[in-house]
Amino acid sequence: MRPTILLAGFTLASLNAATAQNAAAVDPQAVAADLQAAAAAVVITPPIGTPMAGYYYERAAEGVHDDLYAKVIVLSQGQTRAALVSLDLISTPQGLVDDIRQEIQQTTGIPGHNVMVSATHAHTGPVLAGRGLRDDAMGEEHELVKRYSASLPAKVAEAVRNAEASLAPVTVSAARGQEPSLAFNRRFHMVDGTVGWNPGKLNPNILKPAGPIDPDVAIVRFQPISTDPKQPTAPKAVYVNYAVHLDNIGGPVISADMPGTLASLLGMVLGPELVTVYTSGCCGDINHINVRWAEPQRGFENATRMGVVLAGAVLRTWPDLKPLKRTRLQVKRAVVELPLPPISPSDVETARAVVARHQDPSAKQPSFLETVQAYKVLDVEACKGQPVPVEVQVVSLGDEVAWVSLPGEIFVELGLAIKQDSPFTHTILAELSNGSIGYIPTQRAYTQGNYEVVSARCAAGSGELLVDTAIRLLKELYLSARAEP
Repeated sequence: MRPTILLAGFTLASLNAATAQNAAAVDPQAVAADLQAAAAAVVITPPIGTPMAGYYYERAAEGVHDDLYAKVIVLSQGQTRAALVSLDLISTPQGLVDDIRQEIQQTTGIPGHNVMVSATHAHTGPVLAGRGLRDDAMGEEHELVKRYSASLPAKVAEAVRNAEASLAPVTVSAARGQEPSLAFNRRFHMVDGTVGWNPGKLNPNILKPAGPIDPDVAIVRFQPISTDPKQPTAPKAVYVNYAVHLDNIGGPVISADMPGTLASLLGMVLGPELVTVYTSGCCGDINHINVRWAEPQRGFENATRMGVVLAGAVLRTWPDLKPLKRTRLQVKRAVVELPLPPISPSDVETARAVVARHQDPSAKQPSFLETVQAYKVLDVEACKGQPVPVEVQVVSLGDEVAWVSLPGEIFVELGLAIKQDSPFTHTILAELSNGSIGYIPTQRAYTQGNYEVVSARCAAGSGELLVDTAIRLLKELYLSARAEP
């Protein structure tokens, strides 16, 4: 007998029944008939031996637990086309984004500035070229890294071409679930008056979290329109966004981490052809560690546990999906110049000495925060005093759904501020998108210090500049969508 698989309190049989019932209830006339969409996925797993990203020490891939993917959703309406891209990678270096956009534009005609390129922030993927001095030291100049990075734009463009080839009219539905059990603010007020970072499980010196979480599970479903309401089609793609730092596994084995489990389980329930596009919400100060729970939370087991729980949250919310009433496709972007953090000539001299020690195995190794500060100072020094230009992009459908790109690891309060002031019903924030400049804390956090602030390559107030820009773009697109009959 085939076993029944339990998933967060539901059986697959009951979920399939609920899915079919919900799909049959969708009214294709509720959306603009000219909106088309399609999705595709391409494997981007690097070869064994490729240096791996995520930490301040070297390691190379010794095996593959599960493949990494480039996943895309292509949207088309009249003369407007756009693509939402998610990569199972640590980040999106600006040079890589530029090359991906150029390749997509040349091979498909989709304007490069209409492509949103996001990274899931998996720490069990490859080092990428162009991420800065630290990754240079961790293997960026390795020949495998160069070849891998150079191969990515063509692979992503291949996924976009494959999706374009199957464009079809769709119903787009959206919902917002809640999952508060997987995400925790990793900064804490401590008994000594400081703000700690990852202070450890059951640490008696913890007073309380230094900030909130964002429990929203954003879900957007793309479903081909069926001509027979008694025979609903399976969803073509689902876009899922959640704010939690992806760092379960570590070690020298390639893995997509939690999103790999999420995609596998949703495919089991909703159909094997489903493309699950996952992106990370604003989680620069959020991780998966429950400091009040003594059990270890690392490895493939925890990545799987989180994938099961998040899949359950998606499927619990599935009956709440509602088709959009307006689906005008719009894209808008703005460049924001972020100020640099202040550094002095003596900071640069000290940083060079620390990096030299860090790269010399025979030398006495600097502390973790000394190392973080040193690489930050040298990256800032390389900017020659010029502000860092970054992009904020919004892709919207009608007046209900908007995707916002943010170029780094964004503190959760900044994301919550955008959601609070956004006029859209569903505002989806994809961090590490269209460029990655590292941590972007709140202005308040700069007075508190610790890892993310020490690491930040931009000055206090940078995050608030991004918030203001995102809200301005959101309001402009919302008003434009509402102006149409």
